[in-house]
Amino acid sequence: MKHKRYQFSSSSTDFYFDTSLSQLGKLVNKQQAVIITDDNVYKAHASKLKGWNTIVLKPGEEYKVQATVDSIVEQLIAMEADRKTTLIGLGGGVITDITGYTASVYMRGLSFGFIPTTLLAMVDASIGGKNGIDVGVYKNMVGVIRQPKFLLYDVSLLKTLPDAEWRNGFAEIIKHACIKDAPLFSLLEKNDLAAFQKSKKLLSALVERNAHIKGKVVQRDEFEKGERRLLNYGHTLGHALENQYELSHGQAVAIGMTYAAEISERLNGFKQAERVVKVIGQYGLPTYASFDKKKVFSVLKMDKKRERKDIHYILLEKIGKGIVQSIPLQQLEKNIQAL
Repeated sequence: MKHKRYQFSSSSTDFYFDTSLSQLGKLVNKQQAVIITDDNVYKAHASKLKGWNTIVLKPGEEYKVQATVDSIVEQLIAMEADRKTTLIGLGGGVITDITGYTASVYMRGLSFGFIPTTLLAMVDASIGGKNGIDVGVYKNMVGVIRQPKFLLYDVSLLKTLPDAEWRNGFAEIIKHACIKDAPLFSLLEKNDLAAFQKSKKLLSALVERNAHIKGKVVQRDEFEKGERRLLNYGHTLGHALENQYELSHGQAVAIGMTYAAEISERLNGFKQAERVVKVIGQYGLPTYASFDKKKVFSVLKMDKKRERKDIHYILLEKIGKGIVQSIPLQQLEKNIQAL
């Protein structure tokens, strides 16, 4: 088990790499913990959860809403959960979001930790303390920034993942490479999905490298005043597409990154858009897509990154270096219409 602690403004998060779900009992008291998971994860790992208090939810983004949180709160009250209770989110990004949000509001705040079971959650969704729920078509419109106590990484949990979920996770890995890590981008160019699925060593190193990229960015800018905004590369347009067209998060972000690379070329003379698009396609993700630009822009302009008539958009200066650029909404709309 490898251990790394990240210190944040008012708390710290312990990252445990190269470990297994069976080690959870060493981190928390079984009697004072409640695991929150979904049907799919529960069915896949039921034998490992014997003896743990569990709340099992229906799977899917459509359940990442206040009504689900209300039902968890009712179950916690029935279990007599108190301020000494630790909530543990075992699942993908939807589960970690719901768990972190519920833990932040139940009795004004419980301790919580995550065991991510998807590649996307391991490299992105479970890290950084952003925990939220959706309201209608607006993703993560309500939420908090509060750090988990721990993250437990067991890459063997990925064995049950369908290929579509692997591709989902690679969208965020490609994003990290684009904004922060040119050597990682080269590594991705030289390999493909099958190579990482086959080699536990390669996969563990990839997961750990990406967790550290995000962990360090969040440590430097926990409340998204500057550098953390870079992690939204591909997400502004991506989120607007995701809920309107029933795309997976990775598919939506992949399309968002493609168009952001093109906009980087138009506005800043970025010369490597072709390489970005090629690597996205190499991992089985969509690139260019036809969509109702007017309809999507009406959701995009409600994005949390908007400030009055401008929006903080993430562009690329070169592979490995993202920049935050304030673009007037009118100019952005013109650029999206023109693509």
